[in-house]
Amino acid sequence: MKKLIPLFALLLAAFALAACGGGSDTTSATGAASAVEEGAEEAGEAAEEGAEEAEEKAGEAKEEAEGGSEGSGAALDIEADPSGQLAFTAKEATAKAGKVTVDFTNSSPVPHDVAIEDSSGETIAETEVLSEGSDSTTANLKPGTYTFYCSVPGHREAGMEGTLTVK
Repeated sequence: MKKLIPLFALLLAAFALAACGGGSDTTSATGAASAVEEGAEEAGEAAEEGAEEAEEKAGEAKEEAEGGSEGSGAALDIEADPSGQLAFTAKEATAKAGKVTVDFTNSSPVPHDVAIEDSSGETIAETEVLSEGSDSTTANLKPGTYTFYCSVPGHREAGMEGTLTVK
């Protein structure tokens, strides 16, 4: 058994020398190191992008939790009360300035629509009046305060309106 230990050490040394080779071929080692560095850089960049996306989604969730609907300059959801009441599900909404698509949903059989009015009282966007369906309209909104309301006669007067704040 004691004779096997030196023999094993000698065999291990022979493999080590054979692995090193006799030439000065350092390009494979350098290439491997470069590949490892490149992979590490790509992984770092992917991690940064993932962190930015997570931070953005967390910000959107925070704004939504604080009240109103959040439109990212792209979409704003407004819903009529599903029970048929003359009301929207929210009295306040927020959106970022720019081209905003208003997605309106009415799941009740009572006909409703949604219209957006600027501070001078001019209607700048409006969906179709509908029952149990949805429709969209698009408006270019500047920062300020707008009113959203149902234009079906008597509905706005009954309180079917809200405030849209554009930042």
